[in-house]
Amino acid sequence: MSGSLRRELTATSAAALVVSNMIGTGIFTTTGFLAGDLGHPTLVVGIWVAGAIVALTGCLSYAELGINLPRSGGEYVYLREAWGPAWGFLSGWVSFFAGFAAPIAAGALAFSGYFGRFLPSLALESSQASHLGWIKIDNAHLLSAGVIALFALINAWGIRPAARIQNVLTALKVAALAAFVILALAIGRGNWANFRVVADRTSSHSLGAQFAVSLVFVMFAYSGWNAANYVAEEVKLPERTLPRVIIRGTASVAVLYVLLNVVFVYALPLESLKDVVPVGAAAAAALFGTVWGAAVSGIIAAGILTSVSAMSFVGPRIYYAMAQDGCFPAGAASVHPRWRTPYRAVTYQAMASIAMVLTGTFESLVYYIGFALILFAALAVAGLMRLRKRTEWRRLRAVCWCYPAVPAIFILASLWMLVWTLVIRPRESALGLLTVCCGGLWYRWKFRSGTPANAK
Repeated sequence: MSGSLRRELTATSAAALVVSNMIGTGIFTTTGFLAGDLGHPTLVVGIWVAGAIVALTGCLSYAELGINLPRSGGEYVYLREAWGPAWGFLSGWVSFFAGFAAPIAAGALAFSGYFGRFLPSLALESSQASHLGWIKIDNAHLLSAGVIALFALINAWGIRPAARIQNVLTALKVAALAAFVILALAIGRGNWANFRVVADRTSSHSLGAQFAVSLVFVMFAYSGWNAANYVAEEVKLPERTLPRVIIRGTASVAVLYVLLNVVFVYALPLESLKDVVPVGAAAAAALFGTVWGAAVSGIIAAGILTSVSAMSFVGPRIYYAMAQDGCFPAGAASVHPRWRTPYRAVTYQAMASIAMVLTGTFESLVYYIGFALILFAALAVAGLMRLRKRTEWRRLRAVCWCYPAVPAIFILASLWMLVWTLVIRPRESALGLLTVCCGGLWYRWKFRSGTPANAK
């Protein structure tokens, strides 16, 4: 059965979605790579400040888009309105693969990896995988698949229980990370002299070029600032709620990210952080001892779990919006007659994520995901500049200030990252572009007679 979604998300629930989407795998795994790529503590902390500025200009632009187009779907709706149905379709196509299914799979695998520190039989690195062709069957991968299935069930069950669970998990995660920062700076056995100790760079590229490419890692960690836009159709009073939620949520996470990286460098010199993936656990062990290192691993595992939950909630709303316009299998537009959720869209996403869990890993997807997401976010913000020409368009005061500075900063920063990623990481960039091209071919084949019948 089909029907309409309910406006049941409060400002608190929408803010929890933003925060939990942002605080995920990225912040817990990227600083070790940045230490080797950049080699200087100021740059490692500074790149998170730069990422915050770019993310804030993006979220201000998205806030204005959201109050004018308060429908579920995010970029799909914005690109369709600004550039036409084909570009809307392509954004949804990329979101399905690179925006949600792959990060959900990666987050679930990361959860199993951290959880394996308590139960070694579940650790990815120690697990003896059985292979059925490309499919990996072992405890860690089965746990990851089970996590995805669990959150799919919760999100299909109903928006209220899903939102309540999301609120609780997000509150616990933010409180735990804030406590970690406070205790680290108050009683931790760190050394401020670490900020004067540089590391040998592992990158052979110029610092400017590498900074641009490393910013892709940071923007991946910041991705999620637009989460509330995806569920705009279920937010109460979206015209008032969306701008406040997006801006406050992004600013809060940016402050936490910068403070966490200050703690990481305070705990260990960059040379000791190079190529360390569980950087939070390493920092906690240096600050408080090995027992606390294990405790922080548990906190990180819980934090990643909330991110998986949030992405499982948000992603299906894009496919729901696409299916309504005839750009996705029609079943994705079905709303459960009792729970009033897009339960089939939830199921499609879970199936894709589980397939990725059982057949791949996260590491090779980071640049691929980042490249695709930055490309379409930049197109959406560029679309804002076009849509602003409409006479009935409502303009956000923060965007009007020094216009077009806010959208221009985001667009130019995105182009800078995309160009250097193409130069330095051509394989991952090519895979991102190939995904877009395949979507274009599918759209041309599927809708070669013209615009989808249901497109608005």
